[in-house]
Amino acid sequence: MSTSRYDHASPSVALEKGAYRMRASRSRVPASRRRGSFMVARNPELFSTREKYYAVLVFMLVSATATCFGTAYYLFTTRWDPPVHNPMLTWHSDEAVQVVPYDLDDELRAFAPGPQDRFLAYLPHSGFHNQRIAFENALVLSRLLNRTLLVPPIRLGEKPLRYVKFDALRQYLVLSGKEGLHHCSNVPLHLPLPEECLDYLDYTHIPWEWLVDLTEVKANQRLLQVWNFTEQWTYEHLRIPKNDTLTLRDANPYDYRFLDNIMDVSPSKDKYTETIYIPSLLNSPERLIQLGTLFGSSRLRLKMPESLRIRRDVRKSMTFSNPLLLDTADSIRDALGGIYLGAHVRVGDGHFKAEGQTNARLEWWRLVHEILGYGSDDTLKLEYNIRLPRSLNIKLQPPSLSIDVAARRVPHPPPARLPKIFMPHLPCRGAKHASRHLKPLNTPLFISTDAKDPLNDPAIITFLRTFPCTFFLSDFPTYMATLSMLKNGYDGVHMRDFLIPILDAMVVGKARDVVGTEGSTFSRFVQDVLWRTYHGWEIVQRG
Repeated sequence: MSTSRYDHASPSVALEKGAYRMRASRSRVPASRRRGSFMVARNPELFSTREKYYAVLVFMLVSATATCFGTAYYLFTTRWDPPVHNPMLTWHSDEAVQVVPYDLDDELRAFAPGPQDRFLAYLPHSGFHNQRIAFENALVLSRLLNRTLLVPPIRLGEKPLRYVKFDALRQYLVLSGKEGLHHCSNVPLHLPLPEECLDYLDYTHIPWEWLVDLTEVKANQRLLQVWNFTEQWTYEHLRIPKNDTLTLRDANPYDYRFLDNIMDVSPSKDKYTETIYIPSLLNSPERLIQLGTLFGSSRLRLKMPESLRIRRDVRKSMTFSNPLLLDTADSIRDALGGIYLGAHVRVGDGHFKAEGQTNARLEWWRLVHEILGYGSDDTLKLEYNIRLPRSLNIKLQPPSLSIDVAARRVPHPPPARLPKIFMPHLPCRGAKHASRHLKPLNTPLFISTDAKDPLNDPAIITFLRTFPCTFFLSDFPTYMATLSMLKNGYDGVHMRDFLIPILDAMVVGKARDVVGTEGSTFSRFVQDVLWRTYHGWEIVQRG
């Protein structure tokens, strides 16, 4: 381990800084008596008094020295210890708002697991959205199996744990805990991080109930927060030995699929290699069923009406409902004028980056043609004038816009009519359209995107040229000031950067109309769940 950190951290004690000296007060003997001072020294009674005086002085000096060094040693050894805080949310302007995880010991004592309790556990991985899908599947599956779900925390950050085989993934999860490393969050910025702290600030953990409301879910099934993935913890706290555990070890992310109807079969071209029927799993005698990955929007193939109802309720409960984030999203909504359009444009990674302009064109067409009601010819003409120089003689063709059959099965009331004048609180980026025919394009547009530089991204430029009042989350720094105060009580890590994608999606979900990226399950979640729930409509089920 590098010692460069400690080379700069050694404290020093200087008498000139904060120290003090103790002296005996000067004796003011009259001149007429100075000559007899030697006789005083020889007096045994006075000599004894002077010895006592010096003994007290030496004792006080030794005590002061010990106190100084003791204080210095304490400050040195606790220089990075996290401050002690009351496990409550604090909202004072001069303090960091604390996101305090559950007291897991208290929760476990309140739960009081008995020998008849049966459990279901799984291993989370990948980014936040994949963790959300896995958690949703786990909630539904545990409810159908009548088992208590062992709920892991959310891992937020740009360095997720990728999927690997079961045993390796469990080991990664065990090692991803931050126990014993809480000093890392208190290392001063001007000092290099110790080796054990190098990735400490790259991710954090929060309980699901901080982000979503599980009140109704918990009214129908039991949940137990678990932040430890070892078999030892399971035995010590739940009294479940290894031989009383049914473990389904996956070797690839699509090993197991779960069906709720024994008369149903998976399609022949299904990507899952093995089918497990939930009614058969319901009869498993083991107290714990330990699964690996549960990621995948089609992991559960549900046909029974009761199963579909449970999944609908669980999926709706995944709506982001943290009060602080809701207040911030509502403030940004109001700053946009209350009525605006939303677009979730994913272009930052994988095939979404390669197909960014193609997918963005589809979203642009849905906004202009389907939502604002421009005809195909007018939309095509508008696109030609915006995208291509007049000198190029290139003929554009309208894209093929697929019909969302699943959404049409769940109709919703028409949104409020667009006003004739839009009054966002922030100035628009471009000059507003003066032509009466183009004035609907002055509608504020909020774009949620993972583009690193959205103002110069080729996939975003068409939106900017079409909608002069285009806004991004970065345009609202003052509205997000409270997030900068947010600090996780679990590990002392500041939360703002981890919550930006979530807040981004929430603002889009509060738009009058919303479009998403083709093939993105996160866009689909925004459209199917967030947008509909925030407007009080029934959600759309897929999978």
